[in-house]
Amino acid sequence: MNILISTSSKEPLFQQIKEQIKQQIFSGELKEGDALPSMRLLAKEIKVSVITTKRAYEDLEAEGYLISAVGRGTFVAGQQPQLLKEWQIRELENELEKIVAEGKKIGMTKDELLELVAIYYEGD
Repeated sequence: MNILISTSSKEPLFQQIKEQIKQQIFSGELKEGDALPSMRLLAKEIKVSVITTKRAYEDLEAEGYLISAVGRGTFVAGQQPQLLKEWQIRELENELEKIVAEGKKIGMTKDELLELVAIYYEGD
């Protein structure tokens, strides 16, 4: 599992860990049943406190992304396909919002943006 912490980010450390684990689950990099490193090992690897990794793991477990078994470890829980698709659509909407804002900033019309999207969608 690859987690990168940005010390210059305004996002809390536990939130950075949490979001990166969620992204790895949604991208398929982490699959149902995959074991996560222990909170202590992850904390040591990314140089944060165990309290920080504990908070990230507990939040993800409360949201249904992870399951913990005492003495066995923490594992990726099964994800519902509808939930995965909803998350992917939400991420796409966030990217589209940025693209539309950038297009407006340089004076593109809605038709020009739609034409550009059509070109990229068709792969030419």
